[in-house]
Amino acid sequence: MTYIDLVRSRYSSRSYTDEPVSEGDMQSILEAGRLAPTGKNSQPVTVIAVTSEDGFGRIHKCSRTFGATLALIVCCDRDRSWVRGFDGKNISDIDASIVTTQMMYQATELGLGTCWICWFDPAVISEEFGLPENVEPVNILVVGHKADETSPNHGVRKPMEEFVRYA
Repeated sequence: MTYIDLVRSRYSSRSYTDEPVSEGDMQSILEAGRLAPTGKNSQPVTVIAVTSEDGFGRIHKCSRTFGATLALIVCCDRDRSWVRGFDGKNISDIDASIVTTQMMYQATELGLGTCWICWFDPAVISEEFGLPENVEPVNILVVGHKADETSPNHGVRKPMEEFVRYA
């Protein structure tokens, strides 16, 4: 499968079987995230890999996971992230997004489904998982064996002429 085929095949899965993600697949997904580029190679991102019933219970206090058997809470240490000198923009969200994207596509290559979750209360996640004040939970990537075939808006994209502007 080519990379563009991989990108085209991936969708946000919102239904999973109860089959767990194998340890080997989880490690491959985490390795893809670990190898992700970050601003100035500061590597401010950490991931909490949730596989236990207790861990999912803590997530469910403020979010949903659609029955996935693996949840990757992607966190960023804002104090370690690169900051753009021109305007002081801290790129921690960007670094966390790059890590999440690489893990998402690795899971897709392995035949697993994913859904990128940003609908959660970061204060609850921080408290439940004991995150230090400077570490922000940015998103949650749920991963599992898909029980659905696609999502309603899969493949719906604006035309290229609306997406790109040449200069």
